[in-house]
Amino acid sequence: MSEKEIEKKEEVEKKADVADGGSSKDDSRAPNERLAKKDYKKNPRRSSRKESRPRSEFDNKIVSIRRVTRVAAGGRRFTFSVTLVAGNRKGKVGIGQGKAGDTPLAIEKALREAKKNMIDVKVTKNMSIPHDSLAKFGGSKVIIIPAPGRGLLAGSSVRTVLEMAGLTSVNAKILSTSKNPVNNAKAALKALSQLSKTVTPRFK
Repeated sequence: MSEKEIEKKEEVEKKADVADGGSSKDDSRAPNERLAKKDYKKNPRRSSRKESRPRSEFDNKIVSIRRVTRVAAGGRRFTFSVTLVAGNRKGKVGIGQGKAGDTPLAIEKALREAKKNMIDVKVTKNMSIPHDSLAKFGGSKVIIIPAPGRGLLAGSSVRTVLEMAGLTSVNAKILSTSKNPVNNAKAALKALSQLSKTVTPRFK
């Protein structure tokens, strides 16, 4: 072999050694990076938190939120009053009211009270009611009429009560001039309670 060929061979071997050294360094870092990415994507704590939260049996819908101001010696104090309707859309429905310093806590209290005031509505096979029902609460007067095959015809908070009860073939009318959504909802719930043998709920 000539001197030029020997020099070329040595250069090729040096380049190969450098390439092998660089790849070995890269390989030593690669497993750590792969593990870090794998741990970041699949975090067992996050998955366990999602699985540990069971879905509530009852749906709820807020009817009214009010901010109440009370003047005390130290100044003004604000509280929130929430009224909501809760139900399982299968014949159970209730109304609850909650008061607290912040909205989430007031909603939680209202939902707790709504579950205590649940009534069982007498529902037919086509998700209607067996007969007409008229009820009055405060200045509100509501009538609920069975309407098989016509869908749910109602408005305001009365519709919310009927939806949470699961009724889909009824017609409801507000016969009074009252625009108070809370009283209208309570009148609708009172009308539904008259369909069954359950005791009429007493509201505060």
